[in-house]
Amino acid sequence: MPAFSERRLFVIIAIDGPSGAGKGTVARTVARALQFRHIDTGAMYRAVAWLAHERGIAYDDEPALVALAREVAFDLEDGRVRIAGHDVSSAIRTSGMDLASSTVAKLPELRAVLVARQQQMGEGGRVVMEGRDIGSVVFPDADVKIFLDASPEERAKRRAADPAHTGSAIDLVAVAREIRARDARDSTRAASPLRTAPDAVVIDTTGRSIDDVVQQVLGLAAQVSPTAIRPE
Repeated sequence: MPAFSERRLFVIIAIDGPSGAGKGTVARTVARALQFRHIDTGAMYRAVAWLAHERGIAYDDEPALVALAREVAFDLEDGRVRIAGHDVSSAIRTSGMDLASSTVAKLPELRAVLVARQQQMGEGGRVVMEGRDIGSVVFPDADVKIFLDASPEERAKRRAADPAHTGSAIDLVAVAREIRARDARDSTRAASPLRTAPDAVVIDTTGRSIDDVVQQVLGLAAQVSPTAIRPE
């Protein structure tokens, strides 16, 4: 990967954080404002889990999952998620896929394959990449590193009220329980656990509007390189 100074004009914005912190909405909005590409890396794990289920591959069958991740084509453009030609944009946003994706995401060899693909996707810059290990593993030298967080109560309310994720408004207590379980799985896994990169800017989105958070992220990007973030 080129040295930091050599890719000044190829800005990479890394946005990490737990479920319900606002990563997806903020990342999409920032990318749209800058006319950058938006890459949701979590969707790749969800898509692999979905396709594994369709093909009868167990979520703990690492060799088979690795082979699958190496062979399939991903398309994450225009807000859609496609894998092996299947549009799974809605199918992967369920509580079942929450569990399945965090299960496969624990597998070191599978993560290595997907991280390599994510690095290829982002190597040209002008990208906003969101996930749980972007600033710490995928692009540790990203130009802008953000870690979004929010109170557990706020995150549960957002997730419970998000029909795009759940299909309908569901029980808040159940959602809070699922979020705590997901946090535990993501932060304790051996491979690329959820953590804040030492040089990331932590933004607590509790009680803040999306526009307010987006403006803060855009301000941080402008500090890095006003020229590089101008829309093409």
